[in-house]
Amino acid sequence: MNFGEAPFRDREDAGRRLAERLARYRDEDLVVLALPRGGVPVGYEVARALKAPLDVFIARKLGAPNQPELGIGAVAQDGTLVLNDHIEEIGVSEEYVRRIAAEEMEEARRRLKLFRADRPEPEVRERTTILVDDGIATGVTTWAAIEALRRRGPRRLVLAVPVCAAQPAESLRQEVDELICLEAPSDLMAIGLWYRHFEQTSDEEVIELLERARREQEEERDANDPDRRT
Repeated sequence: MNFGEAPFRDREDAGRRLAERLARYRDEDLVVLALPRGGVPVGYEVARALKAPLDVFIARKLGAPNQPELGIGAVAQDGTLVLNDHIEEIGVSEEYVRRIAAEEMEEARRRLKLFRADRPEPEVRERTTILVDDGIATGVTTWAAIEALRRRGPRRLVLAVPVCAAQPAESLRQEVDELICLEAPSDLMAIGLWYRHFEQTSDEEVIELLERARREQEEERDANDPDRRT
């Protein structure tokens, strides 16, 4: 790729382009789950186009000792834990894994409280569930999220991302019913290079987009239910 001409203008543009590829699911019983924070602007555009509810699903990377940027695995919000195949080569102890997983679980709970407040978790069982992120480099956090969602019994589980490195794309494709990936480079380098504008998504933006999505769902229900009109 010529990095002077990144394929996506921003996360909103990427979300709208993903939604075009997902349009055939519009009439199904849907829920869109975005991995925060960067996946939420993408997921918002998908949910709005498909007229589906939007919520977050959290998975946290587990960093190696003294190298937090090196992921040794990930834990999802419900405690589902996945570890890299090469963890033994790194020499990580079971005690360390338990401790760092507990720390990341606590952070996941904090973020859920921040983003969802007291609202219940959306029902996934027997629904078509679309998991969205803004890009996948190694796939470990996505893998944890997929494992956790599979346990909830969705009718169909779809992973939708604008860009995913080729190697994890092939692995993740085996774990979901469908993978929608607009770009699958053999040399990803960095997710941000695939966007012309890739500013960090703030907690405030996540909260605002989730609230906006809920308002739009309410308006859609009111428009389609004469008994709710005033």
